[in-house]
Amino acid sequence: MKTNDRSIVELMKEISTGKIQLPDFQRGWVWDDYRIRSLIASISSSYPVGAAMFLEYGNQNIRFKYRTIQGVDVQNIAPSELILDGQQRLTSIYGAMYCDAPVHTRTDKGKKIDRYYYLDIRKCLDENADRIDAIVSVPSNRVITSDFGRKIELDLSTPDKEYENHMYPLNIILDFAKSQTWQQGYLQYHQLNQQVFMEYTRFGSQITMPIMQYTMPVILLGKETPKEAVCQVFENVNTGGVSLTVFELVTAVFAMDDFELRKDWENRQQAYFHGDILTSVSATDFLAACTLLSSYKKEKTVSCKKKDVLNLTLEEYKKYADCLSEGFVEAEKMLNEERIFASRDLPYTTQLIPLAVLCTLLQEGGRIRTTIVKDKIKQWYWCGVFGEMYGSANETRYVSDVVGVMEWLSDESKIPKTVQEAYFNPVRLLSLQSRLSAAYKGIMALILKNRSKDFISGREMDFTVYKSDAVDIHHVFPKDYCVKAGYPKSKWNSVINKTPLSYRTNREIGGVSPGKYLSKIEKKGQVTEQVLNSYLESHWLDVVYCRQDNFDEFIVNRASKLLDAIESAMGKPVPGRDSEEVVQNFGKGL
Repeated sequence: MKTNDRSIVELMKEISTGKIQLPDFQRGWVWDDYRIRSLIASISSSYPVGAAMFLEYGNQNIRFKYRTIQGVDVQNIAPSELILDGQQRLTSIYGAMYCDAPVHTRTDKGKKIDRYYYLDIRKCLDENADRIDAIVSVPSNRVITSDFGRKIELDLSTPDKEYENHMYPLNIILDFAKSQTWQQGYLQYHQLNQQVFMEYTRFGSQITMPIMQYTMPVILLGKETPKEAVCQVFENVNTGGVSLTVFELVTAVFAMDDFELRKDWENRQQAYFHGDILTSVSATDFLAACTLLSSYKKEKTVSCKKKDVLNLTLEEYKKYADCLSEGFVEAEKMLNEERIFASRDLPYTTQLIPLAVLCTLLQEGGRIRTTIVKDKIKQWYWCGVFGEMYGSANETRYVSDVVGVMEWLSDESKIPKTVQEAYFNPVRLLSLQSRLSAAYKGIMALILKNRSKDFISGREMDFTVYKSDAVDIHHVFPKDYCVKAGYPKSKWNSVINKTPLSYRTNREIGGVSPGKYLSKIEKKGQVTEQVLNSYLESHWLDVVYCRQDNFDEFIVNRASKLLDAIESAMGKPVPGRDSEEVVQNFGKGL
């Protein structure tokens, strides 16, 4: 890494010749007119505007596609340096201070506009004026109008009108020859008026000369810098802009071989990733899964860390992308079987990555469709959910789970790490208060999987009913009733007192106790008592305690049944169901 100051004159010349360009992963230029004028005001006042960061180009280790800055008209020129940080500032300076064409920018409301920039000579010299007010932007015809174009406020369409209004065109300021020509024309237009001459002399010493001598600190990364370091550096320095993802870097790498990764991903999304669950899969997720699959197939060190994804080859991507896409679809089908229907109800988006890779690997010979294999995959999945294993350090767990589950399928004694380590504390039920938790979402899926039926319609809440009846999660003992009764929120707002119901049924329940709303449903002739009891039982709701409004016993009974369901899903017992902590929180063991 090298650091040195470079003049903006030098930088603009190198940008104009293509020596300095942008890596293709950099987004388009987005600064608005006011921000450009603010930048110019800072430079004209000799204020610092921050450092830029460049990367030496030319090493095969970093083979990105590149493009010129907006406004530069050179083609097929390989750069010497790529801009990692400073794109907005350098593009603004180039467009406003160096380029003959107008700057393509936008208003503060986002409307696209074309602008030329001028320095109001007299306002620049006014010590009481704000410098930004001396920076004037005009439309591409160089005429400012009002009253819907009927009244001309400022006309700078010819050099003489620039001279007349004492407006210096900013895009000549870094070109000494053009600046001298304009100066001569300006002074001659005013017939060498002494006051004008003195003003321009001060303008030159206080404004134009400092701008021409203005320097920016530039940090230059050597060409040997690895790709993962470039990605990390960009993330660190670009906190105020649009964050760079691994996908952007790989896109730039693949582009060198004329492969449009972004277009391929967009087509893949339409073909495979349009389901309610798979819409949550990002392009970066897909690359991580592809890297995991590819490294597993190589039978070498399996890994999918950032550096591994960045080293994924185009050949490997093309080889596995289609079968992996089908693996994701198979994973979605398996989750639907487990009554997870939408991305908002997906416990962990991250767990989709190893699940999809496993489904891809097991597609060969149709193994993924056999009961024994599917049951083990599902057991591993639920251990990850209820063990809440996918909250951090995911890349390492992706690898251990894919390798571990594949070994487990061949050898019963080789139990995967996630299955071994998964642990659910019974008291955790009380802290599951919202669907932000993976375990909370998992419990709701288990209730749906128990073929639970809506209290009024009696329809089993499968995929079709889930969508058509606007099924959502609601309190069994309603919130208003519990608050009035003085029950602890830790219990009535926990997952224990919640269940999936249709929008219509929830409105019918209202804010009264279960005993009252169940009687009301029966009296309306919507369902008989015996049938309604069976509907309650399908949700693991005790009929007697609900009808008697016995909240405390209801909580204990429902918690016990939920723990039974969790044990069944994880394929292992939940320890401590009769522990001192459980008795203290529930009043008895579970």
